Amino acid sequence: MATTLTLKAGTSWADAWQRCLSVAPEAFQDDRVLNLWNSVWQADGRALPATSPVDGSPIAGPPRLDRGTAHQAVSASLDQHRAWRHVPLDERRARVAATLDALTEHRELLALLLVWEIGKPWRLAQADVDRAIDGVRWYVDGIAPMVDGRAPLEGPVSNIASWNYPMSVLVHAMLVQALAGNAVIAKTPTDGGVACLTLACALAAREGIPATLVSGSGGELSEALVRAPEIGCVSFVGGRDTGAAVATAVADLGKRHVLEQEGLNTWGIWNHSDWDALAAVIPKLFDYGKQRCTAYPRFVVQRQLFDEFLAAYLPAVRTLRVGHPLAVENSDDPFPQLDFGPVINAAKAKELRDQVAEAIDRGAVPLHRSSETDGRFLPGQDISAYVQPVTLLNPPPSSPLHHAEPFGPVDSIVLVDTEAELLAAMNASNGALVATLSTDDRATFDRLAPQIRAFKVGHGKPRSRGDCDELFGGFGASWRGAFVGGELLVRAVTQGPAGERLPGNFPDYHLMP
Repeated sequence: MATTLTLKAGTSWADAWQRCLSVAPEAFQDDRVLNLWNSVWQADGRALPATSPVDGSPIAGPPRLDRGTAHQAVSASLDQHRAWRHVPLDERRARVAATLDALTEHRELLALLLVWEIGKPWRLAQADVDRAIDGVRWYVDGIAPMVDGRAPLEGPVSNIASWNYPMSVLVHAMLVQALAGNAVIAKTPTDGGVACLTLACALAAREGIPATLVSGSGGELSEALVRAPEIGCVSFVGGRDTGAAVATAVADLGKRHVLEQEGLNTWGIWNHSDWDALAAVIPKLFDYGKQRCTAYPRFVVQRQLFDEFLAAYLPAVRTLRVGHPLAVENSDDPFPQLDFGPVINAAKAKELRDQVAEAIDRGAVPLHRSSETDGRFLPGQDISAYVQPVTLLNPPPSSPLHHAEPFGPVDSIVLVDTEAELLAAMNASNGALVATLSTDDRATFDRLAPQIRAFKVGHGKPRSRGDCDELFGGFGASWRGAFVGGELLVRAVTQGPAGERLPGNFPDYHLMP
């Protein structure tokens, strides 16, 4: 008989909210978060209702500013920037280091907010916080030679990022940008993460970091956060549609920019025999339901190896653990060990289900579909944002699953017979961030890998965004502007010698590091 699950003690949204009110009363007010601009937490903006993807229950929503107030916030950030850029490096290092100490002290609360706001399992929520802290510490320790001979930008850095990695992508970038001498502005993602980001920015602001945090619709705020003359650089992480609009704006204005966009990351199988290694990595590729920019939702498989591929793939994908990230058998049990929980919201879940159903109607073959009964849920909880793993063979060209990243736990498999077909299928999205080719022959990998249009290509192993000194970028439509990671992140947000050409994809040149 199945055991009835319960919520782990001390982990409710009400518990997390009360802790936020206690830790940062300046930033959390009654049932809403505040915006931070002009060095003051402001009770402005219209607070929208929001629900947790975990169980559909109410949580704090973003207080959306209007266009005029956003322009005021940007102007105030320029004033902060003009003062901060003259603060000595040792003092900037000390303040950022103190911020990291505060983030470490409140690590578990930040992770719990990520669980409720964007549905991350506990292990992955902690990892998001830890990667932000550890990554910025690396820069604190090594920043001096990176900024030698360089100067902060003329204006603050504007950050617009997706919801999936609020700490290890957005907060990480903001703190490194500030360490390099810039004031920083961030727009909270529309889909989640506002409370986590509010707490992180409150801890940073206490240490004197010149941070601005505002909420609002992209359409309403883009004129201020992208086009305003005060902005020195635009850093964007998100989808291609929104990214294309941002890219047009920054190109027209000649603005420094870093635009990380989606791509269909693929895993190729060609003359391969180490199936145990592949089977071991399959569950890891489903971390956070493949809601990550470096997820691998597409396998391109040599037709004559398809039976062996399935013999490795299917048993591995059947081991995936999905459910409520805080549901335990006894209230004092450890956090459940899950591969993923919900997707970001019920609308995204419906979109994925509809895409799968439409692809099957048009000829795709369902190879694997898990059942909702396989998930770990609380009695009677809302599960509308949960999508069980699905694998489709040969989605038709008319389906979005054929050419675009699903951003959810939906795998597709394409069969090929020649190396030319392999490369064409792996390059289906006009550029990607990462790719992997599994082949027994190193010479074959060395010959084919340069023809795969991804910034990083692994040999039988997944590639990731990377940390510390590892560089990151994209080919084709997956990236525009300066590449980042290691010293390149600092170079992207500082000014060097006259005529300097930054590595990256720009309208008039492409330069690999």
